Amino acid sequence: MEIPLPPWRPSPKARAVRVPLTQDQIVRAALRIVAAEGLEAVSMRRLATEFGTGPSSLYAHVANKDELHQLMFDEICRDIPIPEPDPARWQEQLKELARSGYEAMVRHGDVARAALAQIPTGPHAMRVSDAMLGMLLGAGMDPRKAGWALDRLFLYIVADAYENSIYLHRFDDSPERMHEYFVEMTAQLQTYYESLPASHYPHLRANAEALTSGDGRQRFEFGLDMLIDGLTRQMP
Repeated sequence: MEIPLPPWRPSPKARAVRVPLTQDQIVRAALRIVAAEGLEAVSMRRLATEFGTGPSSLYAHVANKDELHQLMFDEICRDIPIPEPDPARWQEQLKELARSGYEAMVRHGDVARAALAQIPTGPHAMRVSDAMLGMLLGAGMDPRKAGWALDRLFLYIVADAYENSIYLHRFDDSPERMHEYFVEMTAQLQTYYESLPASHYPHLRANAEALTSGDGRQRFEFGLDMLIDGLTRQMP
């Protein structure tokens, strides 16, 4: 189905193309670069090199780098499964969708960063947004509150996935090395908190073990529970 361009997004310029390319090929190549080197490595010039052509060939399919980032993020959203709506299970269905979105972003390096300070308007991203909104509306939430809730949930998922990618990139995309780092770092942080003067930081010192407990997944689930619990209180 043809989706109209948002009014603020420029249309790709009509240019003579020297090599046969498609938008999908360009997006897939960009995602491969991200997986190997991160989002910063993606540029129109770099992509042109991948195809053995000049940047002008890409502009026949992608208006600019910002649109490329949006297309990359939308491609990630393509395979996010949407559960069949069940208003009686809206809390758990929202969590399922949030987890699926988080996993999809984590699998693709720091592409989640491309969605920050943006309004995703690709067909696949909007499919996820529409499903989340439908779950909230189906449960009886006021449309304005449902819209705000969608925004907050989306920001939480994207920001957490992006932070995960920052840490992972520091350790050459090795989950094992990142895990070892966090085990060592949290032990050191606990010791540091316990060494603080009780006269100035009584709560940090007394609760050092609790403050440094849990891994990233447990904390993500805790935050998700807080958000869903808060939304439950907004229902009529």
